[in-house]
Amino acid sequence: MKVTLLHITANATELIEDAGRTAWASSGRKSEGSDSVFIGRLIHLGHLSVLEHATATFRIEDISRACSHQVVRHRLCSCTQRSQRYVNEQSFEYVMPASIASHLTACTSFTRAMNYARMMYRELRRMGIPKEDARFVLPNATRTEIVITANLRQWRHMIELRTSKHAQWEIREVMMAVLRILKDEVPAVFLDFGIV
Repeated sequence: MKVTLLHITANATELIEDAGRTAWASSGRKSEGSDSVFIGRLIHLGHLSVLEHATATFRIEDISRACSHQVVRHRLCSCTQRSQRYVNEQSFEYVMPASIASHLTACTSFTRAMNYARMMYRELRRMGIPKEDARFVLPNATRTEIVITANLRQWRHMIELRTSKHAQWEIREVMMAVLRILKDEVPAVFLDFGIV
């Protein structure tokens, strides 16, 4: 799994502070470092709409389709994913959960299933079946790539949900990587989030 920041709103914390001070009619009270204090207060009070003025875009690579299905369920995001309709997947790579990889019999069975899916995909393509239909035999374990853009309020929401100890392990790893990057880029907006 690899998470790369592609873009973030320039001067995001200053923009958020300006928006917030508009709501509070306090634009004249800015000082050095005031954005962190002001944004922290807004977050503490639950005034999160101002965070929607800034966005971040990430490329997330080498995750399973099972994980990407969880990501795209967050409706307030813009997502572009590697297309199994247009991309030839005859040599697809896959993600194997650690619980399977650490169990010899399960690992052997899983690998056999992945090889069988590859064989079936290739066979369907040789029969002239279009990629958009041959993909129906591809497993949720198939590796994929996605570019996702969301505003910072939505990133906070996704991180809060998907880093919970109850979240599925793969999306938890993805969102922890996103959080580490956002804490570096816009610490004032994610100061209240710990790194697990």
